[in-house]
Amino acid sequence: QVQLVESGGGLVQAGGSLRLSCAASGRTFSPYTMGWFRQGPGKEREFVAAIRWVGGVTYYAESVKGRFTISRDVAKKTASLQMNSLKSEDTAVYYCAAAQPRTIVVVTSAEYYENWGQGTQVTVSS
Repeated sequence: QVQLVESGGGLVQAGGSLRLSCAASGRTFSPYTMGWFRQGPGKEREFVAAIRWVGGVTYYAESVKGRFTISRDVAKKTASLQMNSLKSEDTAVYYCAAAQPRTIVVVTSAEYYENWGQGTQVTVSS
């Protein structure tokens, strides 16, 4: 059974930085993709970034491109999200998720991710 635990959220001023981490547990962990999603107040959950576990190909939402960087450490079974130049609209609960290998995976779609963390709050004050 895969478990994901996020850490690193908090309160930061606009223009600041935060780094989120996601640690996976489980005897075998070899997802197709690790992703970060977020859900702001009164909003639906949205895709932020994703990374292929093998090869490290990355994907970003347009709203965070150039400001956020996703990475993974295969040996440590962790995924991270470095967030720079934060804006008030980045305020949300951030979730990491793992998508297992299957015939088709749409990395930007939450429905393709089977495992989810509990979420970590990021608040950006203006």
